[in-house]
Amino acid sequence: MKVIDLSHVINPDITVFPGTEKPVFHRVEIEEYPELKITMYTHTATHIDAPIHIIKGARCLDELPVDRFMGKGMVINCRHLAGKKITKEFLMPYKDKIKNIEFVLLRADWSLKWKTDAYLEDFPTLTTEATEWLAQFNLKGIGLDSISLDPVPDMTLPNHKIVLKKEILIIENLTNLASIPDGEFIFQCLPLKIEKADGSPVRAVAIIN
Repeated sequence: MKVIDLSHVINPDITVFPGTEKPVFHRVEIEEYPELKITMYTHTATHIDAPIHIIKGARCLDELPVDRFMGKGMVINCRHLAGKKITKEFLMPYKDKIKNIEFVLLRADWSLKWKTDAYLEDFPTLTTEATEWLAQFNLKGIGLDSISLDPVPDMTLPNHKIVLKKEILIIENLTNLASIPDGEFIFQCLPLKIEKADGSPVRAVAIIN
């Protein structure tokens, strides 16, 4: 078995969504025992969006069964679509594979731009039609190695609304997707068990048998 780490390290210098404060670290020693106090938002670094994040009255992360955060995954390579849209026509050839998995990870290699201004711009995003098409499958989640399922300037968040209404989780700011070999694998993205959580940082991994 091989385990591939798909998570960014959390520190005070990471990329955050425009308008969001970066994490604040405060290191203390109490009777020579060091502790780290961290102040940060639930949508920091590699994290999950819960349905309640966008859909009023929907479920929080702590209300979902733990098996919703793990399952069979596959990667779809979208590297050549920088500055473009991921269309339904582009996804159609993957139809039979998507039927048999629970997590679709969209690889744009945008994590290589992490901690730069370019990370927030021109990453490929799904069209509304493509998002609605994906939402018809029995998916637990859609992951991506960029900051949002929608373009940063579009605060109407149409793609978020489509998938979260179906309780399909969104896992944003993944990294290292290029290290996953072709084929199926086990994807795991366990959140912290925070009461009424609209999101949570995760330690996302791919488990290769």
